[in-house]
Amino acid sequence: MANVILLGPPGAGKGTQAKRLEQTRGMVQLSTGDMLKEAIAKGTELGKRVEGIMARGELVTDEIVIGLIEDKMKTGAKGGFIFDGFPRTLKQADALGELLARTGQRLDAVIEMQVDDAALVARITGRFTCGNCGAVYHDVTHPTKVAGICDACGSTNLKRRADDNEETLKTRLMEYYKKTSPLIGYYYAKGQLSAVDGLADVDVVAEAIASVLDKA
Repeated sequence: MANVILLGPPGAGKGTQAKRLEQTRGMVQLSTGDMLKEAIAKGTELGKRVEGIMARGELVTDEIVIGLIEDKMKTGAKGGFIFDGFPRTLKQADALGELLARTGQRLDAVIEMQVDDAALVARITGRFTCGNCGAVYHDVTHPTKVAGICDACGSTNLKRRADDNEETLKTRLMEYYKKTSPLIGYYYAKGQLSAVDGLADVDVVAEAIASVLDKA
């Protein structure tokens, strides 16, 4: 069992690797975005608070996000938890550390998925998905066999995310470097940081992450 944080800018492949870890190690991905939606859908007390905050156009506080994470962790996970999208700031990193200590758990690894910005922009701007089955493609590295038709389900409903363009991505990258990259130094100082090449083949990245976790 291991608890791990995946760090990296938008498009580094954190979501893909988190799914791999769920399948291969029985870990549970804790995505703050998904947890907020789930809490609202279930109508829990915390969910109602979140819904009200979001309806007012305000940001959900760190306290609420930590509360959601704590609730999720109470359900248990035989393989441990993957923190995705949290922490984003040093303050949140401290809060997560306090939560783990309070619940008798520990953080086993922090894995930075390193990428080259120019290569990342090329990766993201060429990406498109099937709106029917969710299969992911790329103009250059993984096009559909027949233009405009999904290989997996035959649908012609192929989509690109509105924010998968160079200008928007550069803004998202700047936001990441300003707010989240200080975590790299934070966890390095704690001796918990490992780095993998986020632009390598998906299987190679998965093997590198597995190697880190096996040593944790």
